[in-house]
Amino acid sequence: MKITFLGAGSTVFARNVLGDCMGTEALRDAEMALYDINAKRLEESKLILQAINDTINGGRASIVVYHGREQLEAALRGAVFVVNAIQVGGYDPATITDFEIPKKYGLRQTIADTIGIGGVMRALRTIPVMEEFAKVMERVCPNALLLNYSNPMAMLTSYMLRYTDVKTVGLCHSVQICSETLLKGLGMEDKLEGRVEYIAGINHMAWLLSLHDKDGNDLYPEIKKRAAHKNATEKHDDMVRYEYIKHLGYYCTESSEHNAEYNPFFLKKGYPELVDRFNIPLDEYPRRCIRQIAEWDEEWKKIHNQGSIGHERSLEYASHIMEAVVTNSVYKINGNVLNTDLIDNLDRDACVEVPCLVDGSGVHPCKVGKLPAHLAAMNMTNVNTQLLAVEAAVSKKKEDVYHAAMLDPHTAAELSIDDIVAMCDEMIEEHGPLMEMYR
Repeated sequence: MKITFLGAGSTVFARNVLGDCMGTEALRDAEMALYDINAKRLEESKLILQAINDTINGGRASIVVYHGREQLEAALRGAVFVVNAIQVGGYDPATITDFEIPKKYGLRQTIADTIGIGGVMRALRTIPVMEEFAKVMERVCPNALLLNYSNPMAMLTSYMLRYTDVKTVGLCHSVQICSETLLKGLGMEDKLEGRVEYIAGINHMAWLLSLHDKDGNDLYPEIKKRAAHKNATEKHDDMVRYEYIKHLGYYCTESSEHNAEYNPFFLKKGYPELVDRFNIPLDEYPRRCIRQIAEWDEEWKKIHNQGSIGHERSLEYASHIMEAVVTNSVYKINGNVLNTDLIDNLDRDACVEVPCLVDGSGVHPCKVGKLPAHLAAMNMTNVNTQLLAVEAAVSKKKEDVYHAAMLDPHTAAELSIDDIVAMCDEMIEEHGPLMEMYR
């Protein structure tokens, strides 16, 4: 069995996913194909994964590296599972461009990888690469299951499911820790064990529709009371999502620093005090990138000196999905899939995040029905931009890029149409060869 990891230079993530596989009996003997265009990071990943393989797996897995686009076909040939974790353009220069040019127009961002102008630009430079992957997969591993972890999750997964024949499910970390983060933040840790939750919506804005303790008691009345009190009495890192609870009645999956830029409510030039009031970390992703690069360099030195590395199975869905498919056992996830008729009051072409069952025949999304109307409306403000960004990536028309940016709730709330057009033009130009197809 062959597992191919695209973007294996993302070493920490590759270590988690493939280390999980090495610690799973049904996956221990897999051939693990590491693919990246960054030779240095690829070699680091190989050395670390080989050390984990030797330490916890008796060297049973086979680890092979593939560098550069000329080796993409070899990396994918015969794969049963493909994990995608690419970041086209990296931190420097692509992410820097996604932040600095919008800032010139007065548009401030926090993470800029999901929607917003940053998310749109990331999709536009990533989908052409995904298209290349899909064409190769359709030819050399047509039955493989693609597990997509790259952002912007909804846009990339939507493209793969609508415009290719690749079997794809999008996987995100935030849904797995949503209710745990909420309960711990409100001092309700005693309710963690045996809790029952139900989550559905779109990636990074899926809603915790219900949460009950092990005895079946509804936890939302106490959550609402404590969240309102905490926001009124102290500064903390989750104030935006608690404000969602106050006004929308529900908590959502992704962090407050993300959600601050998914709507027109919090990052407003006319109300600069909102940034401090809701403790919003502007330019958070560039800071995070710089910090992670430094931390990784330090961690690499330690790992390189020690030689052997242990690993405990992480919270990532990937190895559990592979195990369920290989052993034909049932495993439940919240996955990103094409809507079809899963959520009745969202667009059928939307990529939605819903409960799914996985077994030997693949991923089976579960019917949700209707979301509360106001939650569906919040989701659709993001879905509109997602669908238009995918349309732009397919058509390659610059006016379609403008439409995606114009319908983004944060961008539209802050900038005139003329400024949106000028900003898009400048960003496309600055991204150079990565976005030459849109000129």
